[in-house]
Amino acid sequence: MAFRNGINSLLHPEDSVLLLIDHQPYQLANVNSHDPQAVVNNTTALAKTARAFGVPTILTSVLAARGGHLFPHITDVFPGQEIIDRTFINTWEDRKVVDAVKATGRTQLIIAGLWTEICVAMPVIHALGEGWDVTVITDASGAVSVEAHQVAIQRMIAAGANVMTWLALAAEWQRDWARTEHAAELADVLKYHVGGSGIVYLWEQQLLATPAGSV
Repeated sequence: MAFRNGINSLLHPEDSVLLLIDHQPYQLANVNSHDPQAVVNNTTALAKTARAFGVPTILTSVLAARGGHLFPHITDVFPGQEIIDRTFINTWEDRKVVDAVKATGRTQLIIAGLWTEICVAMPVIHALGEGWDVTVITDASGAVSVEAHQVAIQRMIAAGANVMTWLALAAEWQRDWARTEHAAELADVLKYHVGGSGIVYLWEQQLLATPAGSV
């Protein structure tokens, strides 16, 4: 296996495409690898970060009429965008999804979804076999058990996948705080989705606007 190292192996927003898979009520109801609310928060943050950096995002569900619509937390980030509803469990077997990804012209494929061991692992391994550079966002995914999530991650790494959390991805896309093009949008995501650090950021803004010596 080739090692993933060097500056060119880091993720670049201008070459990234995000695929969000099956963040639906049916799947969330049996997520036991993570706090379900954390998965919703992290996936929403991931979607907002992609929007901030202009990264094309493909939304897909499976049998939405029975399994439920994608979380509004995600679809509200991309109002009016088509959601590709599938019958294939393996997203990468759905031609419409694959064609949408290819149409972006990007080569760094980033995937998150529910459940990790099924609807994430299958397309990741499939796309890797076709030569895609695939990254899995582990904390915007979730499985039916901790074991299922961990084994799926191990399986995907063995197949050549890169794994990250959403915040690590955001930092990698930003890379340098001197790059101000998307810094304000990213800061807005951080203050609402990184817990204590976000609140401290808001506090800093308050203090900076507070005259010295005031009580």
